[in-house]
Amino acid sequence: MPPPPEPMPGYGELLRRGYGSLAAAARSCGDCGWELALRTWAENAHLGWAEVLLCGLCALGWTALRRACSRRLFRPFGEWCKLQPRDAAKMPESAWKLLFYSLSWSYGAYLLFCTDYPFFHDPPSVFYDSNPAMLLHHLVTLTLLASSYAFRYHNVGVLVLFLHDVNDVQLEFTKLNVYFKHRGGVYHRLNDVVSNIGCLAFSVSWFWFRLYWFPLKVLYATCHSSLQSVPNIPFYFFFNALLLVLTLMNIYWFLYIVLFVAKVLLGQMQEVNDVREYDVEESRKPGKEAGIQLPQALKEGLHLKNGLVKDKRL
Repeated sequence: MPPPPEPMPGYGELLRRGYGSLAAAARSCGDCGWELALRTWAENAHLGWAEVLLCGLCALGWTALRRACSRRLFRPFGEWCKLQPRDAAKMPESAWKLLFYSLSWSYGAYLLFCTDYPFFHDPPSVFYDSNPAMLLHHLVTLTLLASSYAFRYHNVGVLVLFLHDVNDVQLEFTKLNVYFKHRGGVYHRLNDVVSNIGCLAFSVSWFWFRLYWFPLKVLYATCHSSLQSVPNIPFYFFFNALLLVLTLMNIYWFLYIVLFVAKVLLGQMQEVNDVREYDVEESRKPGKEAGIQLPQALKEGLHLKNGLVKDKRL
């Protein structure tokens, strides 16, 4: 019978116990080289060709579905709403991401709160009855996804995805409202207000989910509780290193979020706008023919100094 749920630790307990477990594991590791890694992989990885094929088919299927939705649904809807050209070019991607992350996060929430999985309320339980967990961002994300599936650390994966995908849902919803502020040649205040509220909610939830719950639930379970349940857990350092990198990236991006919100509050930005992405429509303007690119300053009358455009954009 599994032990009763542990109370969620504080940051101090996470640092003390997590560091203690990591240091003890490092001291007791007499042979942590490639030979041990290859042997551990051979003994514990479970990834058959059928699963690899299924993964490839799913990737192709999602790609085809995204293409179909963009062509048949999102782009026509943007044209019907008479969005500005640059917003119409960006809208299908955000609409697809909102759809995908909403489905992904909703399924994760269903698993954690509507089934008998106790992982959210009792994170150490991800390692009970363990087939010997984790996930994250582009390279780190793909490495964690593939490795966690191969080693059957999917319990932790469900928890990590749940704590991260909610921010993607909010981000894409906010960006869509930014795109829909100006449509049909008319300014729509409701979308502007919703985008501002969405920006604030995104900032708060990023801290709550990724910097509060994620380290205190996931890192505590993987760094400390995992060794209590499975003393010889495979690739303990590898997975925890990736999760710690993920934590550092979450902190790094949160600093950008704080600076962005500070600019809005101090009046340095008048409204929430999406200036992060490449402007597709800008590249189609005359004067940007094959290989010949006129400086933007020459077209807009901006001041050039030492080859740099002194253009202050919000």
